[in-house]
Amino acid sequence: MEGVVHRTVEVNGIKMHVAEKGEGPVVLFLHGFPELWYSWRHQILALASRGYHAVAPDLRGFGDTEAPPSISSYNCLHIVGDLVALIDSLGVQQVFLVAHDWGALIGWYLCMFRPDRVKAYVCLSVPFLRRNPDIKTVDGMRAVYGDDYYICRFQKPGAMEAQMADVGTEYVLKNILTTRKPGPPILPPGEFGTGFNPDMTDTLPSWLTEEDLAYYVSKFEKTGFTGALNYYRNLNSNWELTSPWSGVQIKVPIKFITGELDMVYTSLNTKDYIHGGGFKEDVPNLEEVIVQKGVAHFNNQEAAEEISNYIYEFIKNHMLYSIQNVVTPELEAETILPPCASIASRRATRYASMLEVEKNNSAILPWQGATCILA
Repeated sequence: MEGVVHRTVEVNGIKMHVAEKGEGPVVLFLHGFPELWYSWRHQILALASRGYHAVAPDLRGFGDTEAPPSISSYNCLHIVGDLVALIDSLGVQQVFLVAHDWGALIGWYLCMFRPDRVKAYVCLSVPFLRRNPDIKTVDGMRAVYGDDYYICRFQKPGAMEAQMADVGTEYVLKNILTTRKPGPPILPPGEFGTGFNPDMTDTLPSWLTEEDLAYYVSKFEKTGFTGALNYYRNLNSNWELTSPWSGVQIKVPIKFITGELDMVYTSLNTKDYIHGGGFKEDVPNLEEVIVQKGVAHFNNQEAAEEISNYIYEFIKNHMLYSIQNVVTPELEAETILPPCASIASRRATRYASMLEVEKNNSAILPWQGATCILA
């Protein structure tokens, strides 16, 4: 991709591959399963062209980032540790966060553990998962959907890898990425079989080219699926590790976007949680929920331009709120405009000044919990 820079960063004891483009406030993109930094290819270009520094890593175990061998290396504390170290390496205190699928779940952990590092969060597909103190995560899913629910089937080390190998990497990726089947994915007993998409055809959707699919295949042929599956194998461990945060509220400003056909949105009572008040109770600064008509799980790719615009509008507004809240008397004094200038003009000039400050040295203070709103 033209202009996208690739580099390797040392974070939390591993080497992490990062793709990035642009200058300005940092927008950190976190991909899901079975994906890579490449899932954000459209948003990287869109946000970089609008004055932002788009950063999209391969998460540990994916793509060109190292994959530690032990399952426990993929628990939520290690993954969040990677991200905090990555943010530190970028030389900024806070980032705008955008995440999808497993990246979305990791995003919630980042907002839970280190809200001081997140200015605002655009979350795709996976809402905050309220911790049930009475039952472990996978045990609860098994009780509802049985042993062949995909997350339950992913638990046994080596078993799903062998079943995926039977049908081949390309088949697995095409099957998952192109599914439009709502509801809980239930796999055929003892095999990957028709997997997530029993209606899969030979033709790819318009948003996924042969070149796109080939890129995913080339990376997963190299790494296999074990690192990616190990995220699922830590769900019960994450339940134990997050016991001190039972009942926590996420206070970061949030925009949530999902597709009406999304497999997460249409299972596990997620609709009721999102629209029935539970989501807002757990995330009091949830500003907007958008359900995209006719869109399935991989909405950042299927509805790429729409998602890019939603992201831009949300973070642009929070840049203005943040700048209004942290503008110093010194900066105000340096903003020289005639007395007759409108309030909007003064704020626009201050906004530009703050962008320049951040561009020069990331000297933007944390503004967690800011409530100042522009008139």
